[in-house]
Amino acid sequence: MPLSPVHPALFYAVVGLAWPGGAWADEREEVRTVLFGSLDAGRSTFVSAGAKVAPGGIDRDGVVTLATLGYGLRPERDWWGDPRAKAEQTPPRTLRHTVQAGAVAGWQWMHDWGVAALFAGPELAFEVLDSPGTTKLPAPRFGARVQGELWARPTEATLLTTTLIAGTARWSAWGRVSWGIRLPELGAAYLGPEAALYADRTGYRKWSLGLHATDFALARVSFRISAGWVYEEQIRRPGVYGTLTAWLPL
Repeated sequence: MPLSPVHPALFYAVVGLAWPGGAWADEREEVRTVLFGSLDAGRSTFVSAGAKVAPGGIDRDGVVTLATLGYGLRPERDWWGDPRAKAEQTPPRTLRHTVQAGAVAGWQWMHDWGVAALFAGPELAFEVLDSPGTTKLPAPRFGARVQGELWARPTEATLLTTTLIAGTARWSAWGRVSWGIRLPELGAAYLGPEAALYADRTGYRKWSLGLHATDFALARVSFRISAGWVYEEQIRRPGVYGTLTAWLPL
């Protein structure tokens, strides 16, 4: 995603993030491209968009490429370095703006039970702190990104997903695992719990636990929505989050 300061990720991002479920939403042999977008909203926010391209076909073993671009905004308080924090006072709040992009390539393996994929490639990150101490814009940072995904159907009525994204541009990592059971009442979507963790070089940590509904469709567009509880270390109090991801096979 599934990468961002609040990840999902996008990843890649996150997505995260690249959604192999999009390959299942359209079984036409000629489908080679899936467009996707994601919004992670809460105290911190990240929005991203991208494309997944499989020259040999989305539903086949073979080479897959992913390209993503995202923007994030998160509030922070320096509880570790600010002198006011050491004096047991509340540090002032700053806003971190992040633009992040990545282009990775890899291989996907299709099985009767689902799909697994591994990717690697370059990424770029650009960050600005909106605070009185900001005197100039920092230079963009380049790095490498690795990404792994697993979308599996343990049974005909259940779905298990795991995504892990790590990058060196911000020295960040995001992971999420979810499980769901198919509900015909939701148009054959899967409903169940999810858990995610994000961390980066600034000392920021974010845990989340919630519920998701995955792979319900309106016309040709498929969706994943989730909501739940989140805890951010630099905020030091719990909150709520909501995410929306959409993908369109072309």
